Amino acid sequence: MDLFGDLPEPERAQRPPAGVEAQEGSMLSEDLPPAGSTDSGSGGPLLFDDLPPAGSGDPGSLATSLSQVVKNEGKGAKRKTPEEEKNGGEELVEKKVCKASSVIFGLKGYVAERKGEREEMQDAHVILNDITEECRPPSSLITRVSYFAVFDGHGGIRASKFAAQNLHQNLIRKFPKGDVISVEKTVKRCLLDTFKHTDEEFLKQASSQKPAWKDGSTATCVLAVDNILYIANLGDSRAILCRYNEESQKHAALSLSKEHNPTQYEERMRIQKAGGNVRDGRVLGVLEVSRSIGDGQYKRCGVTSVPDIRRCQLTPNDRFILLACDGLFKVFTPEEAVNFILSCLEDEKIQTREGKPAVDARYEAACNRLANKAVQRGSADNVTVMVVRIGH
Repeated sequence: MDLFGDLPEPERAQRPPAGVEAQEGSMLSEDLPPAGSTDSGSGGPLLFDDLPPAGSGDPGSLATSLSQVVKNEGKGAKRKTPEEEKNGGEELVEKKVCKASSVIFGLKGYVAERKGEREEMQDAHVILNDITEECRPPSSLITRVSYFAVFDGHGGIRASKFAAQNLHQNLIRKFPKGDVISVEKTVKRCLLDTFKHTDEEFLKQASSQKPAWKDGSTATCVLAVDNILYIANLGDSRAILCRYNEESQKHAALSLSKEHNPTQYEERMRIQKAGGNVRDGRVLGVLEVSRSIGDGQYKRCGVTSVPDIRRCQLTPNDRFILLACDGLFKVFTPEEAVNFILSCLEDEKIQTREGKPAVDARYEAACNRLANKAVQRGSADNVTVMVVRIGH
């Protein structure tokens, strides 16, 4: 992703207030009342944006903003760690929760990446289908933990690679181990601490170099705790949920994440308050995102590593989650991408290797075809497409 240059960035849709992280204990993201509730949520501090309940999928909740972002310089190759390879090949497993006798939806990730016209591949990604054992959560409360993430680097590969190698490790270390009063509040605090710690670790390493590293990266992470998704996001990579609407009998593309760019009012106000400025839609006329990991030279100008965190309850109508960097969304709207994937999943001509389930072959083909099509459509950026299958 190119975040440097002099071309103006088109204005994106304004977002709800997000730049309030400086106030200790203040609300970092809103918690909307559950489906059918008329309570405005005045009974305590609000912690999350709640995403639409089961059965919703009306056009009003669709992910609609497609922002055209300017091109960027080169990117560098990232290899999967053995841990990612192992987890990426695991089979979907349905786990039953005894206390509620409800079924935990199995999750399995698939990914394709393309360097495109760039000299380097600066995107990175992680697929961890099941890290329950590593997290050692309180078994009476949590049965399954999964983690999926994409990182879009700029100014080099070092920030995205560092985040891909370390963010989930920090998350595992900080994950609640004993009994907790509120899983949701504890998980949210864990995510906030994890992002802060990971950014501080990278900046410490970057500043010790001669010359200092100037790399930065977006981060879009989906943490699944049983059937609740927690989506933590910095920058302009995105997470989209494909949910079937029984009333319209159509699949909807629901946005799970908020993009961060300096043209948004709250982001611009935070940057200006810190002594920075926004020119041509960029921080100091250069950096295109207002939240990131790394970018040490901009952190004193209001760029922050505090993520927006949203929460979404999975339902039987949910088909898959799409995580992708902006290289995809420059040439695909979320609805187009979701429909493209659905058409691949219904393609019975897709060949499967002996011993591999047909469903795996179709999801792998969907990732590869979508990444190829994005390059064909002229996305000059790196393209990373991750699809997480939701098993029922």
